Amino acid sequence: MRLNLSADEVLLTTRSVRKRLDFDRPVERELIDECLEISLQAPTGSNMQGWHFVMIDEQKKKDAIAKIYHDAFMLYYSLPKPEYAEGDVRRESMPKVGDSALFLAKNMQRAPYLMIPVIQGRAENAGGAMAASLYGSILPAAWSFMLALRERGLGSAWTTLHLLGEGEREAADILGIPFETHSQVGLFPVAYTVGTDFKPAKRLPLSQVSHWNTW
Repeated sequence: MRLNLSADEVLLTTRSVRKRLDFDRPVERELIDECLEISLQAPTGSNMQGWHFVMIDEQKKKDAIAKIYHDAFMLYYSLPKPEYAEGDVRRESMPKVGDSALFLAKNMQRAPYLMIPVIQGRAENAGGAMAASLYGSILPAAWSFMLALRERGLGSAWTTLHLLGEGEREAADILGIPFETHSQVGLFPVAYTVGTDFKPAKRLPLSQVSHWNTW
């Protein structure tokens, strides 16, 4: 299914989808391959193309990866929440975002697919420029994947909490990812969405975050 959205519509309405992921509807593998092919057109530092995309549909492995995420999420969820001033759009959305994030943590394993984007290299001992280059060579591809999903009536949520503590290494062991030489950068549940009528999110005013010539 193609929604035939304009480029601006795709960019404005691609959301991290949690409660509206349809866990019971199968997703055709060819659609996933189409989205991954689009991801390969994203920018890549020095044309290295060191990216990899680990797709998981075996239930036992989905359960194991989802447990790593769930345990890390519950620790994160127990921490004090950020405080925002009255009228700040982030304050208004926090209860809804928190509720949907908790739902996903409890149901991640139900997604038809989980996807982990991986980049060759490790950033632990890299300087700022090298780390920026490393992540800049995989994050655009991951975002392109989400945009391609949106156009096909599919959705995902950009998550990273499974990387906390020993989570990344545990996931690498489960999936056979060479931990010493490759970095995982996220965990994306993939499913059809319940409905396709997504809208732009409320964001801070552009005037608060744009800077011309000086900070």
